[in-house]
Amino acid sequence: MAGVIARKAIDHLKSKEFRDYLTRYHFWGPVANWGLPIAAIADMKKSPEIISGRMTFALCCYSLLFMRFAYKVQPRNWLLFACHLTNESAQLVQASRLIKFNMEKKTES
Repeated sequence: MAGVIARKAIDHLKSKEFRDYLTRYHFWGPVANWGLPIAAIADMKKSPEIISGRMTFALCCYSLLFMRFAYKVQPRNWLLFACHLTNESAQLVQASRLIKFNMEKKTES
């Protein structure tokens, strides 16, 4: 069973269809976009005082719009959708960290 699945996966990776996919913008656009969620995830270890509320809001809106685009475009670009879903999640976490930081700062004053 596992051998059959592995063989099918290898055959797919060797196919002309997969090579064509790797040379299209449907692949390289999302790959380049992964820098945004990776940076947001890396920033989660930093102090929340460096988080820009305006930029976080802008990136949330951007990712929501492009998630819709990735779903509506034909053929559907699931790699781009996954990238923006990850970024949306990371930005919402950053926004909650900023809100919590600001609320704690107000209670200290």
